[in-house]
Amino acid sequence: MKSAERFSIIEDGRLIGRVVVYLPDSNTVQTIAAIAGFLLAVFIVGVEMRRFLLKPLEKMSLAARQIAAGDWDVQLPLSRIKEIAEVRDGFKAMVKGLQESNRKQAELEEERRFVIAAVAHDLRTPLFALRGYLDGMEQGIARTPDKLAQYLAVCKEKSAQLDRLVEDLFTFTKMEYLEAGLDQNTVDLKLILQKAIDSLRPIAGRKHISVIANYAADDLTIVGDSHLLERAMNNLLDNAARHTPSHGKIFVQCRKVGHKVAFTVQDTGPGFSPEELQRVFEPLYRGEISRNRSTGGSGLGMTISQRIIKRHGGELAAGNHSEGGALLTGWIPVNGPD
Repeated sequence: MKSAERFSIIEDGRLIGRVVVYLPDSNTVQTIAAIAGFLLAVFIVGVEMRRFLLKPLEKMSLAARQIAAGDWDVQLPLSRIKEIAEVRDGFKAMVKGLQESNRKQAELEEERRFVIAAVAHDLRTPLFALRGYLDGMEQGIARTPDKLAQYLAVCKEKSAQLDRLVEDLFTFTKMEYLEAGLDQNTVDLKLILQKAIDSLRPIAGRKHISVIANYAADDLTIVGDSHLLERAMNNLLDNAARHTPSHGKIFVQCRKVGHKVAFTVQDTGPGFSPEELQRVFEPLYRGEISRNRSTGGSGLGMTISQRIIKRHGGELAAGNHSEGGALLTGWIPVNGPD
C-alpha cells in the first residue's frame, strides 16, 4: 500500500494550493534496494572479471602475436585463476621449446654452410690437379707409355677423391634432412661389414695391410637401411686404413649382445690423441696426422658414421686399444630405432 502526505502551499499568508505526495510502502522500498544492490553486484563482478580474467587473456593474446613475430622475450601475465595460470605455463613451455628449436636450427644451418663451404674448397684441389694432368696429356707432355700411365693413374686417383668428397657431402646433407624415417629392411650386419672389407682391399693391398674379420656364429641381422649402414662401415674401415702403417693390421669383430648387434674396428696405427678423442666426430675435424687432403679425406667420414648409427638407434664411440692403436666400438638394436 502507498501512503499519502498532503502539503499546503501558502504564499503571503494565503492558501494557493495543496499537493498530495504518495510515498512507496516498505515492500516497494525493499524491492528498489534489492534491484540497486543487484546492479551494483553485477558491476563489481564485471570489473573483477575484467581485471582477473579478460585482462590476462588480452595480455596472453598480445604475447602470442609477439611470439609469432619472433619476439621470444615476452612477459607472460600472472593470474590467480588456475585455468589461466595453466595456460600461461603451457605458453611458457611452448616458448622455451620454440627457443630451443630455433637455436638448434640456427646451429644446424651454420654447420651446414660451414660444411658446404669447406667441402667446396676441398673439391678445388683434386679438380685443379685433374685438370693439370689432363692438360699435360693433351699437350703431349706425357710422351712415353710409362709417363702416360703415371698421368692416368693420378687422374684416376683424383677422380676417386672427388667421388669420395661428393658422396660424403651428399650423405651428410641427407642425414641432416632424414626426419621422415629410414628404409626398414632386414639387414645382415656381417654381410655389410664384409662388403666394406672387400671395398677396402685395394687400399689395404697397396699398403700391405692385413684385414682380419671375426664374426660370431649368432644371427647378426638387424632392421635398418643397408645403403647407409654400408656407408658408415666403409668410412670406419677407410679411416682405419689411412691411419694404419704399411704391413699393419685391421681387426673387425661383430657379435650379438642381448637385443643388440655389437661391432668393433681396431687398427695397429698410432691411435687417437686426447684432442682427437674429444673431437673425432666433429664435422670436418682432421687430426694432425691426417690434415693432408691427399690422405685425410673430407673430414666428414666419422661424423657421417656416427650419425647413421645413431639414426638407427645405436651408438658409436672412439677410444684406444690397451695394446695400442685406435678402437672404434658400436652397437645397433636388432629391431631398429624406436
